[in-house]
Amino acid sequence: MKFSNRLADNMNYLNQKLNVKENFDLIYRTFYVGGREACLYYISGFTQGGIWQKILEDFSFILEKDMPKDAHEFSKVDFPYGQVDLVSSYDEIIVQILSGVSCLLIDGYDSCFSIDTRNYPARSISEPDKDKVLRGSRDGFVETLIFNTALMRRRIRDPKLTVEIMSAGESSHTDIAICYFEGRFDENLLTMIKDRIRKLKVDALTMNQESLAECIYPHKWYNPFPKFKYSERPDTAAASILEGNIVIMVDNSPSAMILPSSVFDIIEEADDYYFPPITGTYLRLSRFLISILTLFVTPLWLLFMQNPQYVPSWLQFIQISETPKVPLFFQLMILEFAIDGLRLAAVNTPSMLTTPLSVIAGIVLGEYSVKSGWFNSDTMLYMAFVTIANYSQSSFELGYAFKFMRMIMLITTALFNFWGFIGGALLTILAIVFNKTIAGKSYIYPLIPFHLSELKKRLFRGRLPHREK
Repeated sequence: MKFSNRLADNMNYLNQKLNVKENFDLIYRTFYVGGREACLYYISGFTQGGIWQKILEDFSFILEKDMPKDAHEFSKVDFPYGQVDLVSSYDEIIVQILSGVSCLLIDGYDSCFSIDTRNYPARSISEPDKDKVLRGSRDGFVETLIFNTALMRRRIRDPKLTVEIMSAGESSHTDIAICYFEGRFDENLLTMIKDRIRKLKVDALTMNQESLAECIYPHKWYNPFPKFKYSERPDTAAASILEGNIVIMVDNSPSAMILPSSVFDIIEEADDYYFPPITGTYLRLSRFLISILTLFVTPLWLLFMQNPQYVPSWLQFIQISETPKVPLFFQLMILEFAIDGLRLAAVNTPSMLTTPLSVIAGIVLGEYSVKSGWFNSDTMLYMAFVTIANYSQSSFELGYAFKFMRMIMLITTALFNFWGFIGGALLTILAIVFNKTIAGKSYIYPLIPFHLSELKKRLFRGRLPHREK
């Protein structure tokens, strides 16, 4: 239906489509501007009343003889506000209103005035719980997209920083911001991402970035290793943009999606750069080593326990002193699931009780599970190390990828002994090697293809780069 220059026709259509009688928070108000009848639509939870009070005061001084004949001229001459656009499509007007933008219709004009006077509900930009650093910035992304883009602009004050806005979802019309730095990003990758977002046929991005990630990269779901790096830190996202990456932010999500991302990018953290090179190198190498240990320590210990003859003399202390009442394989698998159960319980426990209940669960379950004979103390020790070591890196996705591959290695080792361990390790390596980034490049570059200087940069923290102008 075409937008009319008669206010009554437009109001009848919008009132029916927006169901204004049943929606208590969707407000419309009629008044006069320069002798012409006008109607203002807005959502009460989004609109700043003080701004509209001043706008209406200025409108009261406009005389009928001074009213321009053209809506464009009125928006330029008589509208006392900066963020004003003209919209002449009913569908776009409805989306604008439901997004929190105020829409003003004036009789005789064939366009609607879209005025952004939104006041976003938001929490403070405090440091994220997961991406904490020992030194550095203490701000973090929030669920409001415009605040997140402002945090990026605050760090990169260069006109080459581009923030494009798109939307997806037939019902949600979720805003998506694509951030990149002119001249440093992969143009083919950007074109591919924008094309895939435009072609999305989904009702809503219910899970925000995860829904978007599965839509723009739907292949190889069976490979658990993450294809994207997620960060709730503006400094990490800004540094990634300056390095030539593309950052995608979705409204209602407090994290940025960084791509393309290799396994080296995902393991890397902000603390590596907030300390001097030698300290940053130590932290980075420690994280790499601990990640490898979390993957292999329990399958390797199970292999040694199944084959005591393989244990060298200097490692004889790892032998279990008591005969297990429950096979070691089942002990390890039960603990793998039990740890996730405790983690989920901690998430759903009220914050004031999380710490005491976690301590009680650790002491009581650890103490009495050993005394009851369900578990050996050695098994509890190794699984405790794996559980704590998983928190050495901030990526939940990478942590669970290591967990799944570790469980596969435990199963193959228990079934096929030595060759099972080799097969499980080989499967893990192949899952990493044959994984691809969203740009179609190697997941373990600069190992494959091998690039020595880039590999040194990935492993050793050098001096921060100084780009010459």
